[in-house]
Amino acid sequence: MPLLRIQTNSPVDPAASQALAAAASALVSEMLGKPEHYVMVSVEHTGAMLFDASPAPLAYLELKSIGLPAERTTAFSAALCGLLDEHLGIPAARIYIEFADVARHLWGWDGATF
Repeated sequence: MPLLRIQTNSPVDPAASQALAAAASALVSEMLGKPEHYVMVSVEHTGAMLFDASPAPLAYLELKSIGLPAERTTAFSAALCGLLDEHLGIPAARIYIEFADVARHLWGWDGATF
């Protein structure tokens, strides 16, 4: 049920994108204490993005999950920013992250909801 969506203007070749997705999946599972087989990760390269009026490498992330603990978002932000710096060389100051705690009845899977 956790979803991590990564959008970046930084070019990512398919092998690097897959490595980032795999590392992100494991990290999200660990951070949220949820089985990795429920974690979905999307890595998207979008050409036209600006932050602070600059096209320098940047990223926008969305982390959504049922029961996302609001009191841990600062630690999650640090971990996710570290992941993107490690894999894409994007500094934390050029990353925005949106966190969302989704109600069970608003998260569908396998023809039903959680």
